[in-house]
Amino acid sequence: QVQLVESGGGLVQAGGSLRLSCAASGRTFGNSAMGWFRQAPGKEREFVAAIGWSGGGAVQLDSVKGRFTISRDSTKTTVYLQMNSLKPEDTAVYYCAANVLNVGWLNGRNYNYWGQGTQVTVSS
Repeated sequence: QVQLVESGGGLVQAGGSLRLSCAASGRTFGNSAMGWFRQAPGKEREFVAAIGWSGGGAVQLDSVKGRFTISRDSTKTTVYLQMNSLKPEDTAVYYCAANVLNVGWLNGRNYNYWGQGTQVTVSS
């Protein structure tokens, strides 16, 4: 069974940091692009960041550039989202996802597998 499991969410004060992890199992995602999305209450899901299968070509939402960094480990089984200088508007459920065909990284519809999400809450 294919699984993506996120961890690392929690409650943090504004200006703080969190590191989200996404562990893949059940199949190899070594050739897949991986992405992070988020959904705040009452809002649509939005793209946050994505990274290519080789670890290159990372792209990010403009509002998180300079604060968030996406990376993946050398075994390509875990993807990370390092989040620094967090703001209350970053509060959301964060999801990782796998894009098997490596197309249209910004569009969630192009992602084939999704995790269940991890809650990030930033207090002011």
